[in-house]
Amino acid sequence: MYVYQYMDSSDKMVFRYENTGHHRKLNLSTYPHHKHDGCEGNVVPSVTLDLANVLKEIELLVNI
Repeated sequence: MYVYQYMDSSDKMVFRYENTGHHRKLNLSTYPHHKHDGCEGNVVPSVTLDLANVLKEIELLVNI
């Protein structure tokens, strides 16, 4: 199991990748892998990621 969460300086979630099985009812094509994008309720399919790829995504967001 994995969970990678990125929050901004005001403790707002920017994203979270995980593979916990709590969203089976959403019938995501990548179940159990998914991403919470911007908030808890915005759940989208995602591929399996490792920490290096998550850090690359954070770097892109920080450098905008």
